[in-house]
Order: sequence, then C-alpha cells, then structure tokens
Amino acid sequence: MSQVFDGYERQYCELSANLSRQCTGASSLDGEKKKQKLSDIKAGLDDAETLIRKMDLEARSLQPSMKATLLAKLREYKTDLTNLKTEVKRVTTSNVSFAARDDLLESGSSDTLAVSNDQKGRLLMSTERLNQSSDRIKDSRKTMLETEELGVSILQDLHLQRQSLLHAHKTLHGVDDNISKSKKILSAMSRRMNRNKWIVGSLLTAMVVAVIIILYFKLTR
Repeated sequence: MSQVFDGYERQYCELSANLSRQCTGASSLDGEKKKQKLSDIKAGLDDAETLIRKMDLEARSLQPSMKATLLAKLREYKTDLTNLKTEVKRVTTSNVSFAARDDLLESGSSDTLAVSNDQKGRLLMSTERLNQSSDRIKDSRKTMLETEELGVSILQDLHLQRQSLLHAHKTLHGVDDNISKSKKILSAMSRRMNRNKWIVGSLLTAMVVAVIIILYFKLTR
C-alpha cells in the first residue's frame, strides 16, 4: 500500500470521528454556541473534502492493482462524508424555536434515536478504520526494516564475493606467470635438443666420411 495514502486515510478517519462527535454535541446546543459549533464543523468538512481529494489523486497515481483497492475504499469515505454533510444539515435546520423543536422531538423521537445509532455506528467504523490504518503503518515499517536488513545482508555477500573474485584473479595471474615461465623453459629445451641433433648429425657425417676415406686408401694400395 501507499504510505502517503495511509497517512491521508489516518487523518480522515480521525477527522470523521471528531466531526461525528461534534455533530452529536451540537444537537444539544442553542444560540451562538450552536452557531459557533456548526461553523467549526463546516470548516472540518472542508478539511475532510481536501483529504478526500488528496487520497483520490494519490490512488490514481498508483499501479492498477493497488489503484482498484484504494478507489473502492475511497468510495466508502466519500459516502461517509456525504452522511456527515447530511447530518450537519439536519442539525442546522433543527435550530428553530423551542416550541417547534418540542413538536419535532415529540413526533420524531424515533428518528433522533436512529440518527444517534447511525452516529455511533459511523464512529465505531471510523475507529476501526483508524486501527486498521495504524496496523498497516506498523506492517509497512516492519517491512521497511526487514528490507533494510536484507539489503545490508546482500551488500555484505557482494563484498565477500568481490574479495573472492580478487583473490581468484590474483591466483590466475600467478598461474599465467608460471605458464609463461614453463613455455620459456620448454622453448629453451627445444632449442638445445635441436642443437644437439645438429651436432650429433655432424659428428656422424664426419665419421662416415672418415671411414670412406680410410677404405679408399686401403683399397687403392
């Protein structure tokens, strides 16, 4: 997974959970306090939209195998953001007179309960996603450490192999020197053998000539 996407995801989950709590608290406020709280919530929604756009850009810049998974997850966050906006609108429009609000509360107590349950469910979902993001970050860090250790081990192996190759090169260089010396010795021996052959041949020729001369003189007398 992308560490950049995981960082944006972690920020969004924290922000979503915080906005959900703020919406729940704003429902019980009145007057200026409620307006200030709603203003803070809307600012948080703008930040959430910014994080959604960043996650979208990051997901689309990745490989297709990772892109499909992250875009599917991103659709869930967009749905979550839409629900948050709907809840903020509901809290905003509920800022009416006390009498009208009492009538709404009496007629829509079941709806309020459903909204509260929905907020709790979304809060639990955001917390779970936050925990999953933390686990993924831990796994990514663990993988990075293992990769770093593997890289160090590979470098050490390469260093040892280089030393072995240098030693083998020196050995081969020594063998080449010995072969060259052996060739020189064999060449010298070959020259000596050829010279000895010429000497022996010359001696034999001289002996044959001497024998022929001796026989000639003996036969002519």
